[in-house]
Amino acid sequence: MTRRTDWAEYTSGSAGPGDDAYGAAAAPYETDPSAVGPREDGAARHGDGGARHGGGRGGRGAGGGRGRRRRERAESSAEDGGATSSSRAEKGEPPRDPVEQARAICLRLLTGTPRTRRQLADALRKREIPDEAAEEVLSRFEEVGLINDGAFADAWVESRHHGRGLARRALARELRTKGVDATLIDAAVSRLDTEQEEETARDLVARKLRATRGLDRDKRLRRLAGMLARKGYPEGMSLRVVRQALEEEGEDTEYLGDEAF
Repeated sequence: MTRRTDWAEYTSGSAGPGDDAYGAAAAPYETDPSAVGPREDGAARHGDGGARHGGGRGGRGAGGGRGRRRRERAESSAEDGGATSSSRAEKGEPPRDPVEQARAICLRLLTGTPRTRRQLADALRKREIPDEAAEEVLSRFEEVGLINDGAFADAWVESRHHGRGLARRALARELRTKGVDATLIDAAVSRLDTEQEEETARDLVARKLRATRGLDRDKRLRRLAGMLARKGYPEGMSLRVVRQALEEEGEDTEYLGDEAF
C-alpha cells in the first residue's frame, strides 16, 4: 500500500493518493525559472542592455538575437517540463534524470484531461524516454490513482453517449483505439442497456427527421438509418426505430423491406 507521504516525491505537494484524477486534474508541472535565466557571467544581461540602448541596426541585431535564443530555450524547456539536455550541457550540468522528465511530462499531459496508460506510454516513447523510466513512472501513477483506465472508460461512455449519441459498439471501438483493456471496455459499455440505446436512437431520429422531409420514403429511410449505423447502432434496431418514426409522420412502411436499408 502506498503511503500518503510517498506521493510528495512525485507531485511536490500538488496531489495525494486520495485525489481522483478523473474529478480533479493533477497540478501542472512548473518550470524552474532559474533553469532558463541569464548567464552567470552577465553577458546575456549586458546584451539585453545593448539591444535596448543601441541606436544602430547592429546593436538591435546582436541583443535581439541573444534575447530570441533565450526565449527559444525557455519555450523548449517549458514544453519538455524543464531545462533541455542541450541547455544543461551548455552550462556543464549533468543530463536530466529520465524518471524526473517522464514524471513532468505525464503530469503536464494529465492536467485538465484524464488519459489512459497507453496514451501516456506513447507520449513518453515519442519523447524517447527509456522504457524502464517510463514503466516506473506509469506504475507509480497507477498506484496513486492518476492513471485509472477503468474510470477513464466509464467517464468516456457517459460523456460520448449523452453528448454524441454513440451506441455501445462505437464507444467500444473508440476505447480500443485509446488502449483500454477489453475487460474494462466491456464493463464500461455494459452500463448502457438496450432500452437506453433505443431511447437515444429515437431522439437522434426525431432531431434529424425534419431535415429529410421532401425526400422519397426509401431515401429518408436510408439516410436516417445510415446516421444511426455510423453511431454504432445495430441494423435491426436502426431500421425499426426509423420505420416507427416514418409511420408517425404518415408514411406507409408496410411493404418497406430490409433491402431499402
